[in-house]
Amino acid sequence: MEEFVDWIIYNKQWLFSGAGLMVLAWIGRIVFKKKYASSTQTIRSGDRSTNVQAGRDVSIGREKTENDAEN
Repeated sequence: MEEFVDWIIYNKQWLFSGAGLMVLAWIGRIVFKKKYASSTQTIRSGDRSTNVQAGRDVSIGREKTENDAEN
């Protein structure tokens, strides 16, 4: 670990210049790359059913009643 810190101190001008940051960002992107789910979605449904499929939150317009938990 001490060798790594010494290397950073010795190469700080190059490391934090534009080229160095670009290389570090590229390496970081490869190392910490997220694995995303496939972009295709499928849904199966029965007869006379209403189905909603979304990648995030879904708001279906309806009026709140007095029995709703959030007012």
